[in-house]
Amino acid sequence: MTVSPNVQALQAFSLSRQIGANNVANLNTPEFKASGMTLETGPRGLGVRPGSIDQDTRPGPLEPAMKGVQDKQGRLETVWGVHEGSNTDLVREMGSSIQDERAFQANVAAIRTWDKMVGHLLDLRV
Repeated sequence: MTVSPNVQALQAFSLSRQIGANNVANLNTPEFKASGMTLETGPRGLGVRPGSIDQDTRPGPLEPAMKGVQDKQGRLETVWGVHEGSNTDLVREMGSSIQDERAFQANVAAIRTWDKMVGHLLDLRV
């Protein structure tokens, strides 16, 4: 038994959380497009590894916006309009966060179990 697939999985889920954190951090950034990552089967069919990182091209919601504009006499006027908001779906991001956390915990548990087994084997040999 080896822990390499578990370590690869930890790296993949860590990257997934970094992408999710970036999406949440830009929740209120106008015209921000969220990204997501797919997972692929690891080498020799063991574990997982990061697949592609893709940007969600769906438009964000239209949000009210105001802008100060100077008229010909130098006075400032307020012009109202709309702009595209971020397309980040906070509910989806929270669900992904929980899923990644559970997968991370499962892989850490497997590494701990492997560590204990190796420790017991070393104790038997000594």
